[in-house]
Amino acid sequence: MSKPDQIAKTISPGKALAHDLIDRIDDLLQRATASGQPIEIDPHRSQMFELFVMSEATGFLEEGAAEDLSCDGIARDLADRWNLARNLAGGLSQAASLPPEQLSRLRLLWSFMRMWMEWTYAWQRWDEFHKPSSPGRTPVKR
Repeated sequence: MSKPDQIAKTISPGKALAHDLIDRIDDLLQRATASGQPIEIDPHRSQMFELFVMSEATGFLEEGAAEDLSCDGIARDLADRWNLARNLAGGLSQAASLPPEQLSRLRLLWSFMRMWMEWTYAWQRWDEFHKPSSPGRTPVKR
């Protein structure tokens, strides 16, 4: 049995799904960087939003979820994978002393975090702004 097969058998299906989603986010961010295109522009933005929707559907965006696919949770994982956590052990004040490649990854991580936070906020407030109209009020037609 190969090592990945052994690892896959020792983790729960939820953890495996969370790892897969983070792997896909990481891959998308790496492809965007390689193409020289910002993640805020399609096709990267649309693909990232699909991963956001899948992450939300797992319930892992909720506070206290078994796996943390919140903005902060994913950012911690990616920062660890990219060795940003180790290189920024002294805090963001050391960001200016990062090698250019690491600084570029840090900026990419900030862009990802901003998008993910905005989507999370909007998703959580969707019902608040999409309730049926109260009696006597007519929805605005466009």
